[in-house]
Amino acid sequence: MTSTNGEAALSDRYVGTRAQRVEDLRLLTGTGTYVDDITRPGMLHACFVRSPMARARITGIDVSEALSLDGVHAVYVARDLNPDVREQWYGLHGRDTPDTPRPPLAEDEVRFVGDPVAMVVAVDRYVAEDAAELVVVDYDPLPPVVDYATALDSTESVYADCPGNLVGQLAGRQTMADLAPAFDSAPHVVTSTVYQQSHGPVPMETRGLVAEWVAPGGEMTVWASTQSPHEVRSFCARLLGIPEHRVRVLMRDTGGGFGQKVLPQREDMCVMLAAVKLPAAVKWIEDRQEHMLAAGQARHEHGEARMAFDADGRILAATLDHVQDAGAYPTPSPVKSGIAVGMLFPGPYRIPQGAFSSRFVFSNTSGRVAYRGPWQFESMAREVLLDTAARQLGLDPVELRRRNMLSGDELPTVNCNGMPYDHMSPRETFEQALEMLDYDAFRREQERARGEGRYLGVGTCSYVEPTAGGSPFHGTEGATIRIEPSGKVNVYVSGGSAGNSLETTVIQLTADALGAAIEDVSSIQGDTAVTPFGSGTGGSRSGAMTAGAIAETAAGLRERILAIAAHHFQVPVDDVEFVRSRAVVRGRSDAGLSLAEIADIAYFQTHALPPGLPAGLEASGRYRTPHPMIWANATHVCTCEVDLVTGEVKLLRYVVSEDCGPMINPSVVEGQVFGGTVQGIGGALYEHLAYDDDGNPVSTTFMDYLLPTATEVPVIEVGHVETPGPGPGGHKGVGEGGAIGSAPAVVNAVADALSPFGVEIGRLPLAPASIVALLDEARLGETTR
Repeated sequence: MTSTNGEAALSDRYVGTRAQRVEDLRLLTGTGTYVDDITRPGMLHACFVRSPMARARITGIDVSEALSLDGVHAVYVARDLNPDVREQWYGLHGRDTPDTPRPPLAEDEVRFVGDPVAMVVAVDRYVAEDAAELVVVDYDPLPPVVDYATALDSTESVYADCPGNLVGQLAGRQTMADLAPAFDSAPHVVTSTVYQQSHGPVPMETRGLVAEWVAPGGEMTVWASTQSPHEVRSFCARLLGIPEHRVRVLMRDTGGGFGQKVLPQREDMCVMLAAVKLPAAVKWIEDRQEHMLAAGQARHEHGEARMAFDADGRILAATLDHVQDAGAYPTPSPVKSGIAVGMLFPGPYRIPQGAFSSRFVFSNTSGRVAYRGPWQFESMAREVLLDTAARQLGLDPVELRRRNMLSGDELPTVNCNGMPYDHMSPRETFEQALEMLDYDAFRREQERARGEGRYLGVGTCSYVEPTAGGSPFHGTEGATIRIEPSGKVNVYVSGGSAGNSLETTVIQLTADALGAAIEDVSSIQGDTAVTPFGSGTGGSRSGAMTAGAIAETAAGLRERILAIAAHHFQVPVDDVEFVRSRAVVRGRSDAGLSLAEIADIAYFQTHALPPGLPAGLEASGRYRTPHPMIWANATHVCTCEVDLVTGEVKLLRYVVSEDCGPMINPSVVEGQVFGGTVQGIGGALYEHLAYDDDGNPVSTTFMDYLLPTATEVPVIEVGHVETPGPGPGGHKGVGEGGAIGSAPAVVNAVADALSPFGVEIGRLPLAPASIVALLDEARLGETTR
């Protein structure tokens, strides 16, 4: 995997360099600490009894045989745990935001296959699983609502108090009717409907939790696989009705999260509630089949996108009628966060008028969860429509985009749905990606290949991504920096690193902000007892927000370091330089103080401190972003070859040009782009959390749920355009972008390869059988005509 730039910065600065990841040594040598590595004295283990039916009444539960098994400590059902819930809401949305039901255990009715009905606690996981098999649950089957797309018209309801299965709906400031004149008078109107399949984050490490209650002090300690330790702490305190300072959450290493691990889910609640009743810590580690059943689904939605064009192919208006599957127990409620799909639908294009509607629908399937760019469907709907429009208008898809795409010199502006755009470079990344590919050369190669009976295709996706802000919960971040008496530096931040190298970037930022040598800096994260409050990793916020927090905190400390050195040298502060943990006087080679010597003065020679300067070298600070969001953007370009006989798609080249502002660490940025891109490729071609007509999941192992591997993924070439953002250091977020742009680019590449046959793609994933079926339909249609 390659990059076009971003190699090195000045020798006395670390931000912008490819500093080696500090996490790598422990992670690559197998010495990381994941939640399943935690062992406590007398620790017990939990296992869930899960529903085998998509929808049924629970008419009885007999736990007597399970309780009689040697080694079983307890078997909990809904009446044992659910009444103990004090409050259940997420800081992300706040106490007063309407939410969807989320009982710890199913009460009178089960609502999807995998719904937790009982929790068994035993001396080890083996005994717990054996006991779970002995729990007898009587079910009265009910007709399930499996297909969210027809659920709005169904006579059956997932929830009795929600007829029609509508969770909620949102719309833009203009209605579809308002735009009818623009469409009626337009020379060209193009419509495209895309159905995206259910799939999920599928992190390497499944969910897991260890909870230990100390009754005399009324204190809870939780070890969690999470992206947001402070959110877990706050949620646990509310759930149990205890003061927040009596809950400590520790997050060591987390093997991937991708949004799924930002918020505690129902099983986490069960473990927390049960821990209060048990004599020892309790551990629950989800196995992979449980994960595929119950950890949550994403991306399951469809929409009809329409655009009106003038005679020259310029967009006059655009609408999106969007419907999203919420499953049975979405986490959190999708209604508030779901508005982003419509708001971002205009993307990086000049669209004078726009309207959208979004509806969110219950179904008897696993609940919707956040997944890396949860609003990604806006790009899928828009970019597929643009390629469809180009074919209908007789234009190259690249030329159509050039006529409509914003460039950096047109900003700031506001999109037609009211989103303010600034500090980004859509047209610039678009052109860079095409240049890296050599687009014209590929089109010539494509023409030659078709003459040989080979079908190549190229697809693009350009998008804009809001990062580092958005909600009050995400809009602030704290840091504490402590220079120890030895001169070593510890920086404390809330944490939530789940493979995104937050430890490394925090150390780079701190070393630069203080002037310390990077080898002198360490980071402490993920322990709510010692780290300042923060909302964790999510919303592509960590880089920009921790940069702000560290800058706020380090500025005062650096001033104190310089003041101590200046006082020691008996020179003005402006004459002192502090670089790589050493203070020197400009123009003099005979005077120098190491950071260790400065710290010794601060802690142990307080009589030698400048008048009025406090002892010690420690500071805490908090950054509050004044920006509703900081915009990043990118273009993805994919080329492929499609085998018309087998339907196999072979990806040939993959190019990404992104603008996340000045990079803290180019290797980390590119790692984020690589990982997200591969996930999008999986969503386009392979991954599918499929259900049969009765609501039974049919892809609960990696034999059925296919993931892309190194064999299927080509070299990912990355180019960078750096437009500084308005926040500290000009840094922007980059965590979600790869997963937003990749699936539409792959879909468009396949559609381009098949365009000679009149194939239009409207349903994912593009499995070989699906492609063969599309070709058969196209040939049948041609024969009929």
